Amino acid sequence: MLSLEGKVALVTGAGSVGEGWGNGKATAVLMARQGASVCGVDLSAEALASTNAIMEAEGLAERWLPLACNMTSSTDVEVRVAACIERFGRIDILVNNVGGSAPGDPVSMPEETWHQQLDLNLTTAFLGCKHVLPVMVRQFEESGKGGAIVNIGSVGSMTFQLGGRVSAGYAASKAGLVAFSRSTAIAYVRQGIRVNTVIPGSMHTPLVEHRLVKQLGAGDAQELIAKRHAAVPIGRMGDAWDVAHAVLFLASDEAGYITATQLVVDGGMTAARSH
Repeated sequence: MLSLEGKVALVTGAGSVGEGWGNGKATAVLMARQGASVCGVDLSAEALASTNAIMEAEGLAERWLPLACNMTSSTDVEVRVAACIERFGRIDILVNNVGGSAPGDPVSMPEETWHQQLDLNLTTAFLGCKHVLPVMVRQFEESGKGGAIVNIGSVGSMTFQLGGRVSAGYAASKAGLVAFSRSTAIAYVRQGIRVNTVIPGSMHTPLVEHRLVKQLGAGDAQELIAKRHAAVPIGRMGDAWDVAHAVLFLASDEAGYITATQLVVDGGMTAARSH
């Protein structure tokens, strides 16, 4: 069940900031454990190092290809997609996982930051799809098997983040990602390609300590973590594995009748805040 044997996955943002499990790292490792050959790309080769070590330690290195890639560069993405095909012969799964938030409303946010947010959270998915979709279409024409694309969104597109923090660029770009996913799904549904979005809520990944503590001006990381746990109805933040298992399901054949939809993985946060 949920086997990916014989499939090839391209996972973006497959490294991790610091120690621990980021969403892309967990997704890449889980897919390899489920039998897929995985091409993992990340802006930083250093960030891929811990993913490399895990793949090697678990005997998965033969079906693992790590590549440094700037996902905001069309040329970079095109070259890495070609490298994945050269190594593994096809691409059955694309996971667009690159993203990040910056605080600010339309007045306080510099225009440069606004454009960076759109590029990081939306253009990266556009470019991943731009260069992988033709591969999947060709595969469908040759074998009747297209592929599955899973984009990683955020509940930040649906509600205020913790403490009422405003991140206008992040919210807009992640909301745009949902619309982009739905539109792309319908555009390619007849070519055997499914496109869905996973919507994570408050997750405890290395980014909490490495980015959010500084962004929120929190002097005590453990205090911030406790507040984030308490803000979730289920009683705790999720982790990278919660996201990875949702991605695995949507990418698998068991989700073959699911496209153009969103899977919210948030411990009840959005439901609680809508009341």
